[in-house]
Amino acid sequence: MSDTRWLSDDEQRAWRSYLRMQNRLTAELNRRLQTASGLSLADYDVLVHLTDAPDGRLRPYELQRELHWEQSRLSHHLSRMHKRGLVRREECDEDKRGAYVLLTEAGRQAITEAAPDHVETVRRLFVDALSPEQIDALERLAVQVLTRLEISDG
Repeated sequence: MSDTRWLSDDEQRAWRSYLRMQNRLTAELNRRLQTASGLSLADYDVLVHLTDAPDGRLRPYELQRELHWEQSRLSHHLSRMHKRGLVRREECDEDKRGAYVLLTEAGRQAITEAAPDHVETVRRLFVDALSPEQIDALERLAVQVLTRLEISDG
């Protein structure tokens, strides 16, 4: 006898629809962002977190936590962004072994130029397809699942 709680037909349809939507939306946002600005969606995510941070700088572990990336992925991606002049590393005075990731002027300019078109694309492909009530429900659902994920990480 199996203890597996298989998905019902309704649950499986909902799950697969969610995965298709998320994958297609991510791919389309990435494609349009690349075409319009030369930034990948991953670049944009890093730049958003840095622009939101005081002084445009974060410790790598803070970025890793916010992005939910593996350390090696973050390190490789930051190296590529560094080569393009979007970010730079700076030693941490408090911890000589540590460092900060800093937003460069080129990085700030890149996200400033990319943001209006990207936000319009998010609005056109996602937000405008939903009613205000659906947006509220989606936020509640996302918070509920994220809370469960945080508890399971604990």
